[in-house]
Amino acid sequence: QVQLVESGGGSVQAGGSLTLSCSTSGDTYRTGCMGWFRQPPGKERQGFAFIDRWLTTTYADSVKGRFTISRDNTKDTLYLLMDSLQPEDTAMYYCATTTRSMYCDSWSTAAFDYWGRGTQVTVSS
Repeated sequence: QVQLVESGGGSVQAGGSLTLSCSTSGDTYRTGCMGWFRQPPGKERQGFAFIDRWLTTTYADSVKGRFTISRDNTKDTLYLLMDSLQPEDTAMYYCATTTRSMYCDSWSTAAFDYWGRGTQVTVSS
């Protein structure tokens, strides 16, 4: 079992920055691909930033160049630095991990075994 807890959400104005953290505990040695997902009100949850065990990153076009995902395997923590935030970034943000693959083969929510409860990010114009 792996437990994940997000922190760092909040309210910012457009153009601002936030850094999210995701602390993991339990069988952290089993964590492979880790990712950040977000779910705007009334919409589906979608992944947008991923990092594998060897720190290779991938991003959705909507956040590329603005968001940076990183992980510290010694601290069992995943991070998301978000710059140039826009109102359309408003959503509940979730971190997730899979123990089934060390690589980020799939961005589907079904590919991830363990999830945090989420942290709200609100961007005002």
